[in-house]
Amino acid sequence: MKRYNVAIVGAGGLVGRAMLKVLEEQNFPVARLGLFASSRSAGTELPFRGETYKIEELLPEVFDDFDIALFSAGGAVSKEYAPIASAKGCIVIDNSSAWRMDPDVPLIVPEVNPHHLQNHKGIIANPNCSTIQLVVALKPLSDNFGLKRVVCSTYQSISGAGNKGVEKLMSEISGEVTDAKPIAYNLLFHQFEPSGFTVEETKMINETRKILGIDALPLAFTCVRVPTLGGHCESVNVELENNYEIEDVKRLYANTVGVVLMDDTSRDSYPTPQITQDTDPVYIGRIRRDDSAENALYLWVAADNLRKGAATNAVQIAQLVIKED
Repeated sequence: MKRYNVAIVGAGGLVGRAMLKVLEEQNFPVARLGLFASSRSAGTELPFRGETYKIEELLPEVFDDFDIALFSAGGAVSKEYAPIASAKGCIVIDNSSAWRMDPDVPLIVPEVNPHHLQNHKGIIANPNCSTIQLVVALKPLSDNFGLKRVVCSTYQSISGAGNKGVEKLMSEISGEVTDAKPIAYNLLFHQFEPSGFTVEETKMINETRKILGIDALPLAFTCVRVPTLGGHCESVNVELENNYEIEDVKRLYANTVGVVLMDDTSRDSYPTPQITQDTDPVYIGRIRRDDSAENALYLWVAADNLRKGAATNAVQIAQLVIKED
């Protein structure tokens, strides 16, 4: 089997460390591994396949001998360094929002739109964590019944804000006052835009349409940050174009790759953030008919935001890339 030189940019962060873990678990064919981050993280040691690797400072010349680079270091770093890496022949899979809506950059969820990967130009975008689990849930419905409208409210773990978010929650639980808007015992919204929507809500609207290839799909989102350490959940209401039976929908999800159906309410079985911890599937449960609209139903969707919502999806994209190679 051919092996590849793989770089992780932002290796010291929560997602970067998860990428390293997933590469090892998936037995990705790594010939040489490079870990990079800002000068603040340089020198930090991380384990991989029984060896210890030091994080190096990110510089333009580091990409000279890498085939694939997984980026999770923020939009500004991706905007600056992704074109540099791509110009050197290194395929970039970027976890930031920097390239997601660029018309020349495919936005990929492997279970949903792998065909969009064709003819990429060296940079491939990894979607928002909440978008990923949503489109995995919507794709089977779209293919089998058609989508008319989707309403989604998210319950997003503070780990989506990175190490700083986790530290903020833990400090507040211990009694420390961090700022005027605590997350402990509270709910928060993301950064607001002049429109009144949050940045996260706008991301999900635009990304969902791009991934599904339905530009005019009516979507309504409310995104909320909750005081949990891992795992995003979503309350999803879907209006379908065609009639359905609940059992057909359950059977569909039971046979969908990348999905775990947890919908036995008689046994109190349903997805929770704790159940998703350190796992890769998207969990779907609480499937119910909504009689307030024609052909409508409810879903409850959960996934590990650091795994399927970021690191695992990026590694799955890399696996598609080497399969084409």
